[in-house]
Amino acid sequence: MAPVGLSLLAWVVLGYLALPLVIIVGASLTTTDFLVFPPQGLTLRWYGAVLQDSTYLSAFGVSTILALSATVAAGLLAIPACLAIARYRFNGRSAAEALFMSPLVLPHLVLGAAFLQYGSAIGLVRSFPALMVGHVVVIVPFVMRSVLPQLSDEQRALEDASMDLGASRATTFFLVTLPQIRGGVVSGAVLAFISSWINVELSIFNVTTDLMTIPVKLFNYVQYTIDPTIAAVSSITIIAAAALIVILDIIFGLDVLPGQK
Repeated sequence: MAPVGLSLLAWVVLGYLALPLVIIVGASLTTTDFLVFPPQGLTLRWYGAVLQDSTYLSAFGVSTILALSATVAAGLLAIPACLAIARYRFNGRSAAEALFMSPLVLPHLVLGAAFLQYGSAIGLVRSFPALMVGHVVVIVPFVMRSVLPQLSDEQRALEDASMDLGASRATTFFLVTLPQIRGGVVSGAVLAFISSWINVELSIFNVTTDLMTIPVKLFNYVQYTIDPTIAAVSSITIIAAAALIVILDIIFGLDVLPGQK
């Protein structure tokens, strides 16, 4: 009975967590000009309004390209950093790890203000590179926290055996190390992408009218009006995120345990 009760409790918790998403999707289908749930009638009018608005489409494009670029850059920085921290002992190792993880505890508003001040001094403000640098800094910890626990001593032994058999370090990484940490890399990348996509506090310091992310656009929009367009945009984001996770699960298998293939 205990496993059944635990499973039931898990489904209840998942249902409770999913309830706000159901409400948002439902509110996006209402025929009224204001947010209401349950929806009064069913219509796709608000989705059409979003898809016909070039500013929303531009913001979706900026957010997608920014999140993808920042996630790739964060992975290229975080994975070598994880290998160095896990495989080598050197002075300042703990300090380096703490430095990489520090964005998790620092308020993004403070980081955004700091990036704006520093960027102003070097001419890196109000541009895509300025946005990307900030996003990379705040999402690197998500990749590191997912990858570091998977770099075990047993994997180090496999790497040593690979090199003893004549494989180069690059070959060993791609054929031995990377498959072992695949789950951490994928899950870290998903968390990093989502964190970049939904970021408001950091992005708001470097956006312009021509370089606007979707979360900042929504933040500005709700200050003046609240209608089902907000719910439609949020629903599109929810559906896109769910589709991304399903695709990644089909391609990589997100349920694979660390160390399994």
